[in-house]
Amino acid sequence: MMYERKIPPNLNCGLDLISEVLYGKWKIRLLWFINEGLQRPSELQRKIPDASRRVLNMQLNELEKHELVTKKIYPVVPPKVEYSLTGLGQTLIPVISVLGQWGDENEEHLRRIILNNLKDRME
Repeated sequence: MMYERKIPPNLNCGLDLISEVLYGKWKIRLLWFINEGLQRPSELQRKIPDASRRVLNMQLNELEKHELVTKKIYPVVPPKVEYSLTGLGQTLIPVISVLGQWGDENEEHLRRIILNNLKDRME
């Protein structure tokens, strides 16, 4: 059964729109890896082993619906599928790069906070 959204999306500003198209644990990584040349679902799965194939496929489908990636299906047996970024998807790469840089620059601090929060939840 598909998840039915109870609350309509809030699309009042740019941040609302960004969260609408990038919400999902793996979407930013999927966009990054597709940009790096990993186009087959099996290659993406190997790069993101923590994600189930089903979840990756769902998030790839959402990225496709939001016109950030395109999916090409080759008429061979077994079917071969490749993803690539659209022009709109490509414009996100510098933004993702800056986010990654911020994460790298604050790595120790962020890791400490995240681990402390996890520890607090488990106590």
